[in-house]
Amino acid sequence: MAVWIQAQQLQGDALHQMQSLYGQHFPIEVRHYLSQWIEGQPWDGIDLENPQEEIKAKRLLDSLIQELQKKAEHQVGEDGFLLKIKLGHYASQLKSTYDRCPLELVRCIKHILYTEQRLVREATNSSSPVGSLMDSMSQKYHQINQAFEELRILTQDTENDLRKLQHNQEYFIIQYQESLRIQAQLSSLATLPPADRQLREPSLLSKRATVEAWLTREANTLQKYRLGLAEKHQKTLALLRKQQTVILDDELIQWKRRQQLAGNGGPPEGGLDILQSWCEKLAETIWQNRQQIRRAEHLRQQLPIPGPIEELLTELNSTITDIISALVTSTFIIEKQPPQVLKTQTKFAATVRLLVGGKLNVHMNPPQVKATIISEQQAKALLKNENTRNDSSGEILNNNCVMEYHQTTGTLSAHFRNMSLKRIRRSDRRGAESVTEEKFTILFESQFSVGGNELVFQVKTLSLPVVVIVHGSQDNNATATVLWDNAFAEPGRVPFIVPDKKAFSSSSVNPEDYRNMTMTWSQFNRESLPGRNFTFWQWFDGVMELTKKHLKPHWNDGAILGFVNKQQAQDMLMSKPNGTFLLRFSDSEIGGITIAWVAENPNKAGERMVWNLMPYTTKDFSIRSLADRISDLNHLLFLYPDRPKDEVFSKYYTPPLSKAVDGYVKPQIKQVVPEFATPNPDPAANPTYMDHAASPAVNQPHAYGLYPPIGDPMLDADGDFDLDDTMDVARHVEELLRRPMEGQWSGQQS
Repeated sequence: MAVWIQAQQLQGDALHQMQSLYGQHFPIEVRHYLSQWIEGQPWDGIDLENPQEEIKAKRLLDSLIQELQKKAEHQVGEDGFLLKIKLGHYASQLKSTYDRCPLELVRCIKHILYTEQRLVREATNSSSPVGSLMDSMSQKYHQINQAFEELRILTQDTENDLRKLQHNQEYFIIQYQESLRIQAQLSSLATLPPADRQLREPSLLSKRATVEAWLTREANTLQKYRLGLAEKHQKTLALLRKQQTVILDDELIQWKRRQQLAGNGGPPEGGLDILQSWCEKLAETIWQNRQQIRRAEHLRQQLPIPGPIEELLTELNSTITDIISALVTSTFIIEKQPPQVLKTQTKFAATVRLLVGGKLNVHMNPPQVKATIISEQQAKALLKNENTRNDSSGEILNNNCVMEYHQTTGTLSAHFRNMSLKRIRRSDRRGAESVTEEKFTILFESQFSVGGNELVFQVKTLSLPVVVIVHGSQDNNATATVLWDNAFAEPGRVPFIVPDKKAFSSSSVNPEDYRNMTMTWSQFNRESLPGRNFTFWQWFDGVMELTKKHLKPHWNDGAILGFVNKQQAQDMLMSKPNGTFLLRFSDSEIGGITIAWVAENPNKAGERMVWNLMPYTTKDFSIRSLADRISDLNHLLFLYPDRPKDEVFSKYYTPPLSKAVDGYVKPQIKQVVPEFATPNPDPAANPTYMDHAASPAVNQPHAYGLYPPIGDPMLDADGDFDLDDTMDVARHVEELLRRPMEGQWSGQQS
């Protein structure tokens, strides 16, 4: 179903959020009348960070305007007349708005479509098995919105009190001036004759006494008003701190954690729209209260009355400044992280964003952001506020960028599009640590002025740890360092300390299978596997690369069993009829996959045995695909456990070659196993599986759940990996690296 049709069925807060996406920058009528066309365009295919993509964006803008004009021309009748005028006006408006910056139109529409899809997904999921999670999120969002409503009421209440205080103080000053006038008249009586003085003096003395008594009472009342207002502000600031803690220390930190896990292949971290809206509400409320406190201070200075109010206002002003400082510095974030494996002399990009830039008018004086690369030790010193003498650990080209305000999305961000690490300076390494285990980080710095230079903030934010390489051969080991760090970084850590041992029971899908079992960093990528000259990670990464390049459709079809060793494959196949085969990853070669099948032993009549082909690698599949190789081998009949091979692989077979052209016959490469090079067997002479129920496991999208769990222990008695158990570890290592540690990051700072 089209997203727009579903979006129109949203209700309540979700509907309000959807409606708020539209305005003069992109009218909702355009979305409505061109919904099918808009959803059919390749918006995601345009890289907003690449200026060369502007040509594609301009084409889409021109097409959008043409579609609008066409839609306008087709309007007939009395009702159609007004719509025709309106759509024509929108076409002109969009052209004038985006003609010089078509990428902004793409940014706007991508933002709209992403948000609509998210809102629809959340609404749909509320009635699905994950509905309880969505309900929990909705409840959390409801609590946050309730707190904002309470803050709004409190702020409005103090605003009303402040106005009342100002009115009463102004009247007090008028009466005070009246008392001064009476005193002046009394003083002037000395120049009058005694008779006149006696006649007028009693009346003036009475007036003075009345006014002074009123002033005394009113001064006490004003003091009470001031104290009452200060106490209300204390209550508001306490709630502001609490709300800010929820948003910055819980929600924003969890978003950063999701961003970190997304680097390991986890789900996308999601957009920042909701977080930005909350941060903007915080900024607006904080600024309103700060202005109120300053006005209260101005009233106190205008009419000093002895009492504790001066100290209270000083404390309030200090507190509100601390709150706004924490908000500004915490909302300066990295929206798009730089690559975590960073090769020197190679272009890379990153994006930083200030979530409160629009509300605090920071964009009125666009700040500049600077990027530098620093070491782990320098990052530690920076967080301790130690003097690092502005040291860096390398030189980055194109490392300065001005923040830009995007009116359509309300975002203030700096897009570093063409950075390049020219050189790197390494530090002394610890023990067995290699260069691919040394971590750096990109430090982004800027200075923001708020309230017309009233407040100036120095802001800094650190990227996720990066590993610097100078040659492609280092990429594999550098990636291992990054994956381990992303998976097991603990909240509030000192940069960039990470545990060197992790238990499967904390993160595994099936912790009961691996209770009390651990994997160490050394086992993961420092020590070679038993009897091999490569580490577990190097082997596992080779499997992933092979799958990504050549086996992805078969993996998604559930055709590759993958992580079983020779003995396990033999045990599984021996119970099946001859010709049954399975695909498993080689445990003796990096990036290899082999076919194991059961057949008669040609040297011993009546004896069956399992055969294993020499592993295929990327080089082999660049010559002939896996499906075609399986098709070539006529002795392979059924994919384990019981599916005819053509049913699984025929859709991937290369079509037959065309007939000879100009007298030439095209040659064809075919795979042959000499021991089994026989004509295509008659299916009628071979066993079939008509009486066997098909296994639903073969249709699973991933290999983890295809087959019964292996009961063998993962580690031997000494805690080391057995070669035969490598496959067991491999089944679960991906989940270990990309699955969040439940509850560990909730409500904690990073």
